[in-house]
Amino acid sequence: MLLTLPNLLTLARIAAIPPAIALFFVPAGWADWTLLGLFGAAAVTDWLDGYLARLRAEESPFGRFLDPIADKLLVLALLFMLAATARLPGLSVVPAVVILLREVLISGLREFLAGLSVTLPVSRLAKYKTAVQMAAIALLIIGRHGTPAWPLDQMGAVALWLAGLLTVLSGWDYLAVGCRHLALAAKPPAVP
Repeated sequence: MLLTLPNLLTLARIAAIPPAIALFFVPAGWADWTLLGLFGAAAVTDWLDGYLARLRAEESPFGRFLDPIADKLLVLALLFMLAATARLPGLSVVPAVVILLREVLISGLREFLAGLSVTLPVSRLAKYKTAVQMAAIALLIIGRHGTPAWPLDQMGAVALWLAGLLTVLSGWDYLAVGCRHLALAAKPPAVP
């Protein structure tokens, strides 16, 4: 059941990363708009693959494993490229680093909890964080095409700071849940 439509959409999100990175090196306006379209299509598949998996009863362990990884790879690759090409205005690299660190922390926490047979479901706050993060990245991709009336780079920076705040809050929630399970796992077994 690996080659279901939902899984193919998830794999397409990963496959979009190399061309997205390549577009950062094309010094033409059309490249930014093409990158925005590619990123937008990939962001839509983030929602669509889960929707189709539930609708078609094609949820699978492979899909549950790969979907969050595809999201993280796409977001982190684009944040890295935005920073590497100096398209993050001012101190906006700070929330980008916060997002990166949170993803590493929560991935490690999920891996640890999986060893305890505990799953960490996606919270509503994390879904909001992802939506704001995607909007921020989209604005930053086309940020240099803004106008004084529509300073897209600054709008993207504000959205990225908001995503950074939501990242900290949702990460804190996950960490609290994980620490409770860690404390339970660390307790010695009761002596009968």
